[in-house]
Amino acid sequence: MKPLLSHIAALCLTSFALTACSNNAHTPEQMPAATATTNDKGYQTYIHAGEHFKQNTFTDIDNQEVKLGDNKKLVILFATWCSDSQRVIKQIQASPLINDTQLQIIAIGREETTQSLTQFAQDYNLEFSLIADPERAIYSQYANKGIPRLILLDEHNKVIKTLIGEDPNTLQQVVW
Repeated sequence: MKPLLSHIAALCLTSFALTACSNNAHTPEQMPAATATTNDKGYQTYIHAGEHFKQNTFTDIDNQEVKLGDNKKLVILFATWCSDSQRVIKQIQASPLINDTQLQIIAIGREETTQSLTQFAQDYNLEFSLIADPERAIYSQYANKGIPRLILLDEHNKVIKTLIGEDPNTLQQVVW
């Protein structure tokens, strides 16, 4: 009996670990009616290649206006507590993307406050724009659950590609 309970407990922990960064999914009535693509984990994406990104400006954690510029952009939807988000942020920091003068990086903290993002920026030595999204007002326009999300935009704010960053090799797919 004890080995069976141990296996059940291990399965529960594994299941939690695999979905830990996808909690707090919206109910179907909260999801946008627009066309959504769904993956095998039930993650829905509400914006697709060829569509225009819905925002052009944000207010960052320093209360500065951030405008989407004329360069290509990498928009990251993430959470400071999510291990996949932390990994992707570290990978971006260590990649050539961080020094690409033709790339604008904007990270939007799902359910994050200005205070939590300020601490995260200090802990990770981040130089790109961080946007607090404590009520999911921004995030819910693009997805129902699952972080990190990476949205690649061209110079005209059209979506090139959307990625879910749970795979350790997601950053290799970041190409315009």
